[in-house]
Amino acid sequence: MKSTVRARCVFEAALASLSGFLGVLTLFRRDWIEATTGFSPDLHSGSLEWAIVAALFAICGIAGLAARAEWRRPAAVPGGSMQPT
Repeated sequence: MKSTVRARCVFEAALASLSGFLGVLTLFRRDWIEATTGFSPDLHSGSLEWAIVAALFAICGIAGLAARAEWRRPAAVPGGSMQPT
C-alpha cells in the first residue's frame, strides 16, 4: 500500500515548526522584532514579546496536533466508499 502525505499535513507541520522556532528565538532574543522591523509598540518593556511567545507556542501546539490528526487520518479509497460489501 502506497502512503502519500497530504499537502495539508505538510503545511500544518511546517507552521508548527516555524512557530516553535520563532517562540524559542523570542525567548532567547527578545529584541529580534525591533531589530528586523524597527518598530517597538511596547517601548522596550518586553510585554509584547511575552505575549508573542505565548501565542507562538499556542500556534505550535495547535498546528502540531492538527498535523498529527491529519497524518493519522486514513486516506480516501479511490473509486468507492470504505464500506465492505
